[in-house]
Amino acid sequence: MILIGLTGWGDHDRLYGSDVTPRGKLNAYAGFFPTVEVDASFYAIQPIRHSLRWVEETPDTFQFIVKAYQGMTGHERGEIPFKDKREMFIAFKESLIPYINKNKLAMVLFQFPPWFDCQKDNVNYLRWCKEQMGDLPCALEFRHQSWFKPNMIEKTIQFMKDENWIHSICDEPQAGEGSIPIVLRTTNKDKVLVRFHGRNVHGWQRRNNKDWREVRYLYHYNQAELKEWAKSLKELHQNCENVYVLFNNNSGGDAADNAKDMIKILQLTYKDLAPRQLDLF
Repeated sequence: MILIGLTGWGDHDRLYGSDVTPRGKLNAYAGFFPTVEVDASFYAIQPIRHSLRWVEETPDTFQFIVKAYQGMTGHERGEIPFKDKREMFIAFKESLIPYINKNKLAMVLFQFPPWFDCQKDNVNYLRWCKEQMGDLPCALEFRHQSWFKPNMIEKTIQFMKDENWIHSICDEPQAGEGSIPIVLRTTNKDKVLVRFHGRNVHGWQRRNNKDWREVRYLYHYNQAELKEWAKSLKELHQNCENVYVLFNNNSGGDAADNAKDMIKILQLTYKDLAPRQLDLF
């Protein structure tokens, strides 16, 4: 199955219309898409009451991709409210219990920063992360090009297979070492993840500017680009049972439109969407 969704559900006002309250956005979202990325978990490990509410507000088949907390991937700034990494991982896994109990956890996404390069200490840390996560499905996304240099691609892919990491494939601006190429390879027979970050090279490189978050993902995929990707998604699906697709190009509000376009191109029909918005799709 190819499941298409967005990164987060709070910033897609063009999708819902003005009559949907912030509290009702997830339920409205679930009328359009069968999966979503929880990005709030990156900034803080979410209280269980939040995930309990989210799983109750979505259909039985709805799937969550939960982003790993920033302290788990080396993005942290300043003090982290845990005595050590092990305690941090324990707290994060506890926050996943509602998703697990309802069979709604598609995977945990470990997105590592651009300075997390291919070196022995980092490889060992990835092994340690998988040990801490146990049998939970985990996706791995790199942001440093060294993992996919021509002489490293096969080693990196084999490492992910050996450690049972789900490959997070990215479409993103090609802007030197701080970005990775599109590597259309699966490492897990059950799941693969594809994330669309846009192709705004200028915005991608403006990290030191105050407005970088407003322009970093400013990009609208045209029909030719989406159709080319549709072919690739079908090819991935031949090697993997479930292909999860997330559009993250939302600095200009384009993610939802592009996701809906991709659903049409692939001629997908999702039968178990939330009934409240089903007729609007």
